[in-house]
Amino acid sequence: MNQQETHLNRARASLRQAMSWYGNLRKSGFDSELAGLVKPEIQLLTSNLNKLDYNVIRIAAFGLVSRGKSAVLNALMGQKILETGPLNGVTQYPRSIRWNPGGKVEVELIDTPGLDEIAGEARGQMAREVTRQADLILFVVSGDITRTEYEALLDLRKAQKPLILVFNKTDLYPDTDKKAIYANLQQLAAGSSMKPLKPDEIVMVAAEPAPMEVRVEYADGTEDYEWETLPPQIEQLQQTILTILNREGRSLLSLNALVQARDAEESIAYKTIELREKEAEDLIWQYAKYKALAVGLNPIAIFDVCGGIVADLALIRSLSRLYGLPMTGYKAGKLLKTILFSSGGLLLGELGSSFLLGFGKSAIAVTSSENPMNITAFAGTAVTQAGIAGYGAYSVGKAAQAYLEKGCSWGELGVSNVIEEILREVEPDTILYRLQQELGNW
Repeated sequence: MNQQETHLNRARASLRQAMSWYGNLRKSGFDSELAGLVKPEIQLLTSNLNKLDYNVIRIAAFGLVSRGKSAVLNALMGQKILETGPLNGVTQYPRSIRWNPGGKVEVELIDTPGLDEIAGEARGQMAREVTRQADLILFVVSGDITRTEYEALLDLRKAQKPLILVFNKTDLYPDTDKKAIYANLQQLAAGSSMKPLKPDEIVMVAAEPAPMEVRVEYADGTEDYEWETLPPQIEQLQQTILTILNREGRSLLSLNALVQARDAEESIAYKTIELREKEAEDLIWQYAKYKALAVGLNPIAIFDVCGGIVADLALIRSLSRLYGLPMTGYKAGKLLKTILFSSGGLLLGELGSSFLLGFGKSAIAVTSSENPMNITAFAGTAVTQAGIAGYGAYSVGKAAQAYLEKGCSWGELGVSNVIEEILREVEPDTILYRLQQELGNW
């Protein structure tokens, strides 16, 4: 199994775990208010899992009006499916078509309206939605790139998606080449935190070459002039896309699905926290009291500490039920262990103190029949131990709350963990590696 296949399988397993966890929100009898609030996020998780199962990579074309976005996609398809024309704004809304370039992946090409022809917030919302879905972005320009186009290009690159700059209509600009465009990109990038695109991320095409007038000589010696339509010059873009798909296509697909899943889980967590904040706080305090009483009143050393651990485990499982996340006793134990060892010794110190106080309390209890004054000492020790236990329970509850609010993003198959794994394994010559170096953590 190659690395891309491994990334795809890990991403599928991570999203299936998330769907299993959040599946409770769709069950009848569960909190209908919360289920309604997180319905869009559940649908997004489902959509991304289906996308992984069917190996569908989405490539979106952006650009200003009349740059030839639809023509570029038609040329890739080898047939005119999307409407093109001399008038501005032929494409009024995003439209997708399927393209099978060969290999193990299906490609969905997404055509979009010109970024400068949709009003204000509607334009931003459309761009964000399509960018979120896309695994690879084509930014189409024609002629020398303008500052307006480069600002739009910067906004798209901030989305942390692989991007190819497609310089279209090169048949109209024979003197313009990659070096000139690259130099302009460097100039426009001056003072910007974003690095210019690499030369191999700039592709020159003529998706719909202008008709050329040619002279026709006939057998009888007469001649005439006709307009000849030239074939698209799209091979370089096709080869660039195929290289990316073969080299890292399934890794791109996996990473984008995981990033979207992480965003969905964060949204679910935020909505759940807002709805359940007071209940969670009350629950933590309730268990802190239970643990304090259970530990403080138990006269037998070790049993009191064991009772406290049982109370912590019960608290974790109760919080998980409150957030709609199933939690087995085994998982609760693993989470408690993680919390104890990540607390910087604070909670482990609480356990050690409780053991020592428990043994002292047991010794006092044994001798209290001989010396009634020991009852006062027993009570003082019990109160101290109860206070420490109650504080420990509250600390465990708040730490567990922080973990559970992240939903499935933590743990071996957690979304954040799998994203980090994929990025650690990215090859240096890939477009994903460049993104990671340029944009930092995903």
